[in-house]
Amino acid sequence: MTLETILKALADPTRLRIMRLLAAMELAVGELAQVLGQSQPRVSRHVGILCDAGLAERRREGSWVFLHAPGTAETLTPLAAAVAGLLATAEREDEGFARQCLEDRRKLSAIRAAREASAQAWFERNAGDWDELRRMHSPDRMVEQALVEALGDAPLGQLLDIGTGTGRMAELFADRAERVVALDKSLEMLKLARAKLQNLSADKIELVQGDFADLPFAEAQFDTVLLHQVLHFAQHPEVALQEAARVTRAGGRIAIVDFAAHGREELRERHAHARLGFEDSQIRQMLRQAGYSASAPVALEGGELVVKIWLGQRRGTPAAANKEATA
Repeated sequence: MTLETILKALADPTRLRIMRLLAAMELAVGELAQVLGQSQPRVSRHVGILCDAGLAERRREGSWVFLHAPGTAETLTPLAAAVAGLLATAEREDEGFARQCLEDRRKLSAIRAAREASAQAWFERNAGDWDELRRMHSPDRMVEQALVEALGDAPLGQLLDIGTGTGRMAELFADRAERVVALDKSLEMLKLARAKLQNLSADKIELVQGDFADLPFAEAQFDTVLLHQVLHFAQHPEVALQEAARVTRAGGRIAIVDFAAHGREELRERHAHARLGFEDSQIRQMLRQAGYSASAPVALEGGELVVKIWLGQRRGTPAAANKEATA
């Protein structure tokens, strides 16, 4: 990123508007075109210039391309941070620019409404299956409260919510974490999560498509990792926990919320469960082999299926953990 490239990228009012919109929330190219009242190809050209200058970043989800501001306040380059500060100041001092930005943000309400309507339609189509499974275990509110208590008052730092689904865990812990990355393999689920989380600030939440067996993150990137009702979908849960450990910093924590071992075979077909819950010994062994020290689990009775919370803390470096696990 050079100063000349950045200044050329800023030399267009549409690109300035795009940058202020991305500071508010992540948007698809088509959504940007809707707010700006311009064709999608034209907006795509503006987006390309901003991305080439390092002032915006692309992320593909299936056939959609989403745009977001580059990084967080802590990770921005000095030049990108200076540009962001300049535009924020310009919105305060330049009345014309401020009016345009305000009008653009008002149009974001239509984007939010469309996302929420799509999410509601999905729930209406699938409510029966969800309700059937919910009736088998402890109420969601009880599970959430138990998880909050299990994690305690310690800072959550950079939090990764693996298999975010509707985004409820990311929403629950957003105020306690420095930043939340919500990951799911399903594009449909990411749409639901985006509708739920869209009112959080853009630098607080990031949605990512990815597989828990091959996480698209660098090593030792997160302080807290959550797998809420996710691990029973894994054909090889030990691989998912090894991947979780790879991206967890030394001393970081993992929280697994899932079913205790049960015999409801019909859940394999009706709800695509690959595993019929887990024994404490299974989770303890998988955590140890992945490089975590396991704590005593929490059991939540009150339903046909018992929900459990297993916690672990990352030991040392990945290399050290592997040696210890095979010792």
